[in-house]
Amino acid sequence: MSDEFTFDGWRRPDGRIGIRNHCLVLATVVCAAGVVREVGRRLADVVAVEHPHGCGRGGPDIGLQLKTLAGLVRNPNIGSAILVGLGCEPVSVGLLSAVIGETGKPLKGIVIQDAGGSGKTADQVEAMAREMLAELAAMPRSPGTAADLTLALECGGSDTFSGMTANPAVGKAVDRLVAMGGTAILSETTEMIGALGPLLRRAANDEIAAQLKKMVDEQEAVTRKILGDFADRALAPGNVESGLSTIAEKSLGCIAKGGSTPVREVLAYAQRPSKQGLVVMDTPGYDAESMTGMAAAGAQMIAFTTGRGSPAGFPAVPVVKVSSNSEIYGRMTGDIDVDAGRVLSGVTLDEVSEEILSLLLRVARGEKTKAEVNRQDVFAIAQTHQAL
Repeated sequence: MSDEFTFDGWRRPDGRIGIRNHCLVLATVVCAAGVVREVGRRLADVVAVEHPHGCGRGGPDIGLQLKTLAGLVRNPNIGSAILVGLGCEPVSVGLLSAVIGETGKPLKGIVIQDAGGSGKTADQVEAMAREMLAELAAMPRSPGTAADLTLALECGGSDTFSGMTANPAVGKAVDRLVAMGGTAILSETTEMIGALGPLLRRAANDEIAAQLKKMVDEQEAVTRKILGDFADRALAPGNVESGLSTIAEKSLGCIAKGGSTPVREVLAYAQRPSKQGLVVMDTPGYDAESMTGMAAAGAQMIAFTTGRGSPAGFPAVPVVKVSSNSEIYGRMTGDIDVDAGRVLSGVTLDEVSEEILSLLLRVARGEKTKAEVNRQDVFAIAQTHQAL
């Protein structure tokens, strides 16, 4: 498929290519969420992102918020952006603009307290966005290949079949993508506890193995501090109801999404990969925060496996849903793109992985995922400290 995995996207000034060409309207702080939401109601074509962050936190969390929001603006799927702030918050329009730096993309900012309140601000942002949308519509496309893609990997609501069907099927697709020059990000450090041995054997060198061990050991220590004797059973109620018994069982299934190629790099949360191939990012197991970290690192697409069923998508980044069983696919056909549960009735993993890879190509070429059609965007940034 290497000769066939081509698409027309939008080449950004930094050389990366977007598979979408969105105008982002981004709140810098929770207090600006209402204005951003109103603009999103008025203009269905913008990506309106609100969140509960931007104030009330200490230095480390504020730094992580700035890094993550800046990374989202830099994501190749974003063609232009409008930052909306309140005027008295730590994560201000001016500071975030400075952290974003020069991208070559159109970037504007507005402050509610200076613009005369929420209504006047929404009117001005709407006018800015309409102008940007017209400019984006006229932007020419450029050819791209698998080597231009970074695929984020996520699982949510795992069941006892996740490690036998959906996750290994995605893993085989990842191996194919990597062989064609693409990059995939494996995340959710909590869901690597108990699966460290297989990960270490796949480290490209001793330094990466040491980084993986440190990352997982530190997360396991935090988990044991919080849960004590229950740390080995750090599972959601749905995981238990679906047949999973230990975090190790869940983790061994989780890492199957990464396929079988070597781990080339270990990334901090929201850090952009510098190596091609399979990389690992230190993220929470919480789906919304994990997806945000990988999108901020530049992933243009997310493959999300689920056993219990999850409608969650992500702003500006298409999310491809793969179910581990056919029952949940039948119940949530409007939310799930691929039924990997057919492996349990005789379809091979290779056949399902080919279907997944084919869908990834069609999505890169513009086909909308069900999460995109349903506008099921979720967004949250990882936090490390208590609110002040």
